[in-house]
Amino acid sequence: MSNFESLAKTAETAMREVFGPTPLQKNEHLSALYDADIWLKREDLSPVRSYKMRGAFNAMRKLPKQKSFACASAGNHAQGVAYMCRHFGVTGRIFMPVTTPQQKIQKTKMFGGKKVKIELVGDYFDECLRAAQDYCVKYSAHFLSPFDDEDVIEGQASVAVEIEEQLGTAPDQIILPVGGGGLSSGMISYFQNRTQFTLVEPLGGACLWSALIAGKPVQLDFVDTFADGAAVGQIGQKTWELLKSVGLANVLRIPEDRICLTMLDMLNVEGIVLEPAGALAIDALKDLGRSIAGKRVVCVSSGGNFDFERLPEVKERGQRFSGVKKYLILRMPQRPGALKEFLNFLGPDDDITRFEYLKKSARNFGSILIGIETKSADRFEHFFNRLNEAGFTYSDITNDEIMAQFVV
Repeated sequence: MSNFESLAKTAETAMREVFGPTPLQKNEHLSALYDADIWLKREDLSPVRSYKMRGAFNAMRKLPKQKSFACASAGNHAQGVAYMCRHFGVTGRIFMPVTTPQQKIQKTKMFGGKKVKIELVGDYFDECLRAAQDYCVKYSAHFLSPFDDEDVIEGQASVAVEIEEQLGTAPDQIILPVGGGGLSSGMISYFQNRTQFTLVEPLGGACLWSALIAGKPVQLDFVDTFADGAAVGQIGQKTWELLKSVGLANVLRIPEDRICLTMLDMLNVEGIVLEPAGALAIDALKDLGRSIAGKRVVCVSSGGNFDFERLPEVKERGQRFSGVKKYLILRMPQRPGALKEFLNFLGPDDDITRFEYLKKSARNFGSILIGIETKSADRFEHFFNRLNEAGFTYSDITNDEIMAQFVV
């Protein structure tokens, strides 16, 4: 047994005084779909609905004389730290961006109670990070990194300890998300060469992928925050040292819109509520396909802190990705019967979800924004052919992000 493996087991044992192991559940739906033995490690069922409390617990338990902690986070790390501040009876100062949704602020307050105070600082995470670190210097508080900390990494590795104990052995393959690298570096360090790993990043936050190409951690020029639980601008330095030999072939990048389809599928078929980052590992099965046939595979569903006010956005993004919903700007002739002629091109399974004149003063033509939803993406080919034959002028702006921001 390696020293790290021993430390991770000690951390996992100590956690049992606070919370029980999260379930490891075989998923019959996914197993049948991919002809494999697929299990879900349900970190979304922890007391704070993510694995982040593990690292916070382990770091705090190793500092019994420290009475003040601080962190910068707008999500799961904040809630994990808050929960553990109340458990250990220490104070916590949590710095969040001003733009943080009220739901996340309220949940953090709920977990921390009177032991936690929240500071809303700036519009971006970097501003919060500087504020939290300045606070620690000024008030001798201990800064709790969400991932780039040996004790946090060791705590996150307790997920691996539980998987091995619950299965009775190491699985053939583990699929898990990567943000800053705390969970993935901990689990890889625990299992070492005893199982195969597939690490999954959101396409708009692929900091590990970029680091592997550059040979060192690099700051991304842009981060898409949709999958906020795994959308990190730069891999941690300590986690990089543990992940730099993982190899590009074992890292997948998933488009944010495709994640939405998996979130909806898990909700509608299994009744499992996952946040975007929490669905990454399951979504990666689509890319792995037949390569996992016959294997025992564990997907880590890392979090379930999902605000249902986002559900319409998730549905919209999923429909656009799968091709069953499109937005067009149509040049409509200003003559009697033109609209009826256009509507006749629609089939019984086609539905107009948006219809808006963009310019009403033109004499001969008017521009119309139209949203169309159908049951099969193949239907649009026939629809567009009929528009072309009739001489209608139109632009498909479904995947034009700049145009969509202004008119959709």
